[in-house]
Amino acid sequence: MNRHAARENAFQILFQLDMNDKQPEQAMKDYLETLEIDPFIHTLVEGVAANKQAVDDIIAAKLEHWSIERIASVERAVLRIAVYEIRWQEDVPVNVSINEAVELANVYGDDKSGKFVNGVLSKLTV
Repeated sequence: MNRHAARENAFQILFQLDMNDKQPEQAMKDYLETLEIDPFIHTLVEGVAANKQAVDDIIAAKLEHWSIERIASVERAVLRIAVYEIRWQEDVPVNVSINEAVELANVYGDDKSGKFVNGVLSKLTV
């Protein structure tokens, strides 16, 4: 599985975790319907879950006139993946994380999601 597909799966799983009270490992198994989980999906889901408060604090610090709770679930899940990658995954270039996040937001969010995600993430690199 390529990293783009893994990010998309991780997004779906993290979106579900935001809505349901499950452990990350169980959510991955339920969503993927397999015991074999792609290592990159596992890294993203477990990494975001383990560092959720720190990730949310980083996002919140870059928001203007918004709170993390007000962000739509799609954008919140996308931002969490990108922030985790940018801060904790040294093997992923920042511009790749941002581009992938904007693409996910454009696919799963509304017509303004990509611009919103890009705006928040661009403040991380300044």
